[in-house]
Amino acid sequence: MQGIKDKIRTIPDYPKPGIMFRDITTLLQDARGFRKTIDEMVQPFAGTRIDKVVGIEARGFILGGAIAHQLSIGFVPVRKRGKLPHKTLAQEYQLEYGTDSMEIHIDAINEGEQILLVDDLIATGGTAEAAIKLIRHYKGNVIGGSFIVDLPELGGRKRLEALGVRVLALAEFDGH
Repeated sequence: MQGIKDKIRTIPDYPKPGIMFRDITTLLQDARGFRKTIDEMVQPFAGTRIDKVVGIEARGFILGGAIAHQLSIGFVPVRKRGKLPHKTLAQEYQLEYGTDSMEIHIDAINEGEQILLVDDLIATGGTAEAAIKLIRHYKGNVIGGSFIVDLPELGGRKRLEALGVRVLALAEFDGH
């Protein structure tokens, strides 16, 4: 069987020139590859108490939902501003040009809960850091961040590790 990295399609110059987009849809449509990915995203945390999975919009919803199902625990979405229907807390983060913000429902995380943060890719770590700040605001403990792809030259892993978060990435790619 091919490795996970081999099942990820690279699309040059998307969404803009110079960017090498790592498209996980080719991995997700492969039943065995998808199952292996979920298993490998969870396995390093075996034996660790996890109360909820927090998934970052949008591909983190797919992965996080599957992981939460496998662990028989709850799932919490972190979304872009204005997408959640109940009262929320927002956290701004830096983009290449400007800022954006992520939101979480005010009743999504309880004090002391052990949280696994999930997304498809870690680049600069800005969105993941915003999600961590939201979780920590409610005194949740982020026990780790689980990602499929890491772009190490952009420094996201180091940024999260500096926050004390254990980071797992299944595949590393060079370039944007």
